[in-house]
Amino acid sequence: MKSLEEIFDNFSGLNALIVGDVMMDSYVWGKVERISPEAPIPVISITNKEIRLGGAANVAKNIAALGATPLLCSVTGNDADGKSLLDLLNSRKMDHRGIVMSSDRITTVKERMISGSQHLLRIDRETTKSLNDIEKSKLFSKAKELIEEADVVIFEDYDKGVLDKTLIQSIVELAQKKGIPTAVDPKKENFLSYENVTLFKPNLKEIKEGLKIDFRNDDEVAISEASKTLRTMMQIDKVFITRSEHGVFLSSNEHQHIIPAHVRSISDVSGAGDTVVSTAALCLALGLPDKFIAELSNLAGGLVCEHLGVVSIDKIQLFSEAKKYNI
Repeated sequence: MKSLEEIFDNFSGLNALIVGDVMMDSYVWGKVERISPEAPIPVISITNKEIRLGGAANVAKNIAALGATPLLCSVTGNDADGKSLLDLLNSRKMDHRGIVMSSDRITTVKERMISGSQHLLRIDRETTKSLNDIEKSKLFSKAKELIEEADVVIFEDYDKGVLDKTLIQSIVELAQKKGIPTAVDPKKENFLSYENVTLFKPNLKEIKEGLKIDFRNDDEVAISEASKTLRTMMQIDKVFITRSEHGVFLSSNEHQHIIPAHVRSISDVSGAGDTVVSTAALCLALGLPDKFIAELSNLAGGLVCEHLGVVSIDKIQLFSEAKKYNI
C-alpha cells in the first residue's frame, strides 16, 4: 500500500459525484439571561447569525476539504434560500453545474437557536415530496453528464425526496458500466433501494429500522449478522456501520473489521456521518484496503465531533492524527 503522504496527496487528483439532498444549516447564536413573561420559555438575545452548507452540500464541502473536487448534483427550490446556497458554493469555488432549481419545491433549511453550547430549538423549513418527472429527468441528465468526470459516486440521502429507487438504480447502473465505485449514506425511505453499490454506510439506528430488527448497540455478533444479511440481500460489496461511542464496523466477503472510537471531547455529532462517508468514498476511489478505510474514516468522524455545529474535516489535522495513531 502507498504511504500516508502519498494517499493524502492522491486525494487531490480525485473527482467525487455527490447526488442527494442538499440543505442549508442556519445558526442563530445568542445569550439567554431571562425567562419570557409570556410563557415558560427562554428569551434569546441574538448576537450572530451564520449559514453553512448542509446535507449533500456538506459532503461536497468535506470532499473539497480533503483536497478532491466535488461535483454536486441535487434539486433545490428556486427561492432565496436556493440562491443563497449557490452563492455559498460560488464563494468556495465549488462546482454547481449539477444543481437543478425548481419553482415547485422549497430549499431545505435547518435553523438552530444556540446559547453558549446549548441547543435551544431547531426550526426546519423543507419539503419531503418526491421529485416530479421533469425534475427527475433534469437531475438524471446532470448526473449522466457529470459522472463522465467522476472517480467515485456518493449518494447522500436525507429522505427529502430527491432520491428514489428508479433514480438510484439508474445512476448505480451507469457507475457499474464505467467501473466507478459507489458509496451510500442511507436513510429509512430508500434503505433497501441501493442494490449493487460498493459501500453502504448506515448507522445503528438506520440498520435497525431498515431491516426491522433490534439488538444491543454493543452486540458485535448481531451487527455482523445484520451486515451479512445486507450484503447478501442487496449484493453490496462492503457494509460500513458507524456505532457512535463504539466506533465503526466494516465487513466485506473477505474480512470484517471492528475499529474502536478514539476518546474525544464531544461537542456535537451533527455532520459526522457526512465526514465519514466522504473520507471512505475517496479511499474507495483509490482502491485502499478495508481496514484503512475504516480506520481513517472513523478518525475523521471523531475529529469533527469536537466542534459545535456542522463542520468539515481539517485535512492537515486528519493527517497529523493519522500519523499519530499509525494508520
